[in-house]
Amino acid sequence: MALSPGTVAPAFQAIDTQGRSVALADLAGKTVVLYFYPK
Repeated sequence: MALSPGTVAPAFQAIDTQGRSVALADLAGKTVVLYFYPK
C-alpha cells in the first residue's frame, strides 16, 4: 500500500519490541514515523 506524504495512515495494530499490542490510535497527538521494509 503506497501513501503520499501527508496522507493519514489507516488504523492498525502491531506488536512492539516488548511484545505489547500498540494501536495507531494509542499514539494520537504524538509524532509517529512508520518504516516498513521487505523481508
